[in-house]
Formats: sequence, structure tokens, C-alpha cells
Amino acid sequence: MSRRRWRSAPVLAGLLVLALSALLVPPPSVADPATAGGPRSSRVVPLTELTVAYEQVAFGLQRPIALTGLPDGRMLIAEKNGTVRSYHPDTGLAADPVLDLTALVDTSGNERGLLGITPAPNFARSGMLYVAYTSLPAGALTLARLPINAPERLQVLLTQEHAEYNNHNGGQVAFGRDGYLYWSLGDGGHANDPYKAGQDLSTLLGKIVRIDVNRSCGAKPYCVPADNPFVRKRDARPEIWLYGLRNPWRFSIDIDNSLWIGDVGQGLVEEINHIRPWQGGANLGWSCREGTPVFDPEQCRPGVKYTDPVFEYEHYMTESCSVTGGVVYRGSATPEAWGTYVASDYCSTTAFAVRPKPRGGYESAIIGNFPIQPTAIDADVHGELYVLSDLPGWLSRVRFERVQPAPSSEPANR
Repeated sequence: MSRRRWRSAPVLAGLLVLALSALLVPPPSVADPATAGGPRSSRVVPLTELTVAYEQVAFGLQRPIALTGLPDGRMLIAEKNGTVRSYHPDTGLAADPVLDLTALVDTSGNERGLLGITPAPNFARSGMLYVAYTSLPAGALTLARLPINAPERLQVLLTQEHAEYNNHNGGQVAFGRDGYLYWSLGDGGHANDPYKAGQDLSTLLGKIVRIDVNRSCGAKPYCVPADNPFVRKRDARPEIWLYGLRNPWRFSIDIDNSLWIGDVGQGLVEEINHIRPWQGGANLGWSCREGTPVFDPEQCRPGVKYTDPVFEYEHYMTESCSVTGGVVYRGSATPEAWGTYVASDYCSTTAFAVRPKPRGGYESAIIGNFPIQPTAIDADVHGELYVLSDLPGWLSRVRFERVQPAPSSEPANR
């Protein structure tokens, strides 16, 4: 989850100067994506003056695992067993699933199942959905597409074997502003990166991939964008966009096409990465590093550049256990929060806020708590936020409120 015209001059020289100025000055979306297209920066308040509040709007979901907004105002909610439910703020949660993929989905183990869902950019016309799931019979990580009203036409696009362990599956799918589809995959499961997949470019495990699903190339039902970073690298999968991830359970793409990634740590720290569009090919460190600390020196290579997280927090000996990556707020209900990235933790439910500073770097703050066991945070068509709660089976609407800042120690931010 991103990111003029001039009045006519009286003389030709003036026109020339203005034309050159228009070429040299970057548009707002490039110069300052935090404020482009939204409220003026003067309306955005310090993070310490924000808190989150929530209202439960639906219950009775069966292990809700992912959600996405549709152009008609509905939210689609993926349940771990392979069903998809529909919620609309005017009519509530539909009684029957709008989609049932249970015959295809492997739900063995706590982390397998239907994991991600996103509409095609032209969904209003095509009705096409893209889904990520662990498939029967052996839990292969699977990316597929299908019309919402014709599930029998499901087409598998890409798979990655993942048979031995049932955890670390990743599973987020999202379209970027570039029109390409992004998909996250975990490192293969268990612990300690058993396949050393994070730093291995010959596998899709521990990666975020980027593909063009609007075309097919040869026998593949997709194409690899020509500017993917490893297209011409020997023994590397060309689909890879980013590597060095452990379990990027949730990521989002902002209006400037930058990626915000919540990567689940092992036992020390949880991390959030912010990757700009020009950082394709970035190495996020796992399993040389867990966050910024070194995890496995044998996986560290001299001369390799690792991209630091923009935010990390302690996991060891705390209530936290697993970061739930969120989204950047782009709604209109609370302009003071516009441009703020919000995320949480499955165990502590802490609401983390992170925001780029105008002159570089990031600010961060704890801004309250989300409902119990948050598994996904996403936005509706208007940019307003919702959060899912796992075993209670809740959907809650999130809003921001203004508060008076209180002195407190902030979590580590970079």
C-alpha cells in the first residue's frame, strides 16, 4: 500500500522559461508522495496526537485471513478454509460465501489455507479476482486468477513447492500502480531458514515477485517485466522483485507504488520495510540478519548491501509475536492522519504508526491498540480502514481520533 499548467506569458522568453521550469520541477506525486493528491501537509498532525479506535461491524467469520475493497463499496473477506465472504457497510455481512475454493485449498497446519485476495484493476468490468493459497495435495504456494462468478474457470499462474513445513507461506497479493501483480512468499517454514532460501535467488521462497498478468509469454500465462532486477542474472528467477524476506505475511502498495512490508521475525525483532519503486532488487537481509541485528553470520556475504527496515520492535520476552503489516491511510474521514502507515502485532495488538519525514527518515509512535488477533488491515474503496480478527472471527472498522500528546518512549525507528 503511495503515492500545471502555467498562465501564458506576454513574450516568447517568458514562455520558454516557464516551459523549462515545468520540465525541471518534479510533479507533487514524485516530490512529496506523502502529501500529493491529499490534504495539505499543514493539516497532518504529529503521530503522538493520533490514536486509533474501532467498531466491530461483523462477526461469525471463520478464521478471516485477508480482505480487500471492491469498487462497488463491498469488502471481500477471505477465510482460511477457502471461502470468501462479502461485507457492505449498508447491508452487513452476506450469509453465504460469494466464492468457495475449499476443494482446492490445503488447510493442514495453522498457517496454510487461502491467504490472499485482490481484484483486478478492471474488476468492475471483468469481475476477475487474483488469489493466493496453499494447494492440495502438498501445500504448494499457488497464485491463481478466476472470475468471481465462474470459479470453475480458475487458472493457476505460478506455483512454488512448499511441502515439508506448513508455516511461512507469505500470501499477500496486490496490484501496483505500474499494473503489475506482486505476490509474497515465505522462506519455506520451520525455523532458521532451513533451505537458506532468503539469500538464494534460484527459488521464489523468501521473496516478493512481480509479474505482468495482462500478457502471456510462451507457455507461461504471464510475462516477466523487462525491468525486473534479475531478468538477465544467471541462475536467478526473473520473477523476483525483492529478496531476503522471512515471512512477508502482509504488505501493501501505496499511491507512489512503494511497498510497505511487514516481515515476521524469528525470536528477536519484528520489522517493517518501505521499498520505493526504484529499489527493485533490494536485499532485506534474512537470514543474514533479523531486522538490523545479525542472525546467521554464515549467510552474510562481504560486499552485499542490505536494506534496513524503517521500523522494528522487540519480540523477545515481550507480548509481541508476529507483525501484521498494514496500509497507508489515504481516506478523507481523518485528514490529520493522511499518509500515515499503520500496522499491528497478532499477539500484542499494538497499533504502530510510521510516517516518512519531509526531509528524510521516519517518525514512529504507538497509537493505541487494534482488536484481538489482527490478521489483516486494509482499506475500502474510500481509503477508510478495516481490520480482521482471527479466531474471534470479527471485522472491525477503524478510525483515527485526535488526542493530547503524552510523554512516552517511542519504539525503535530508523
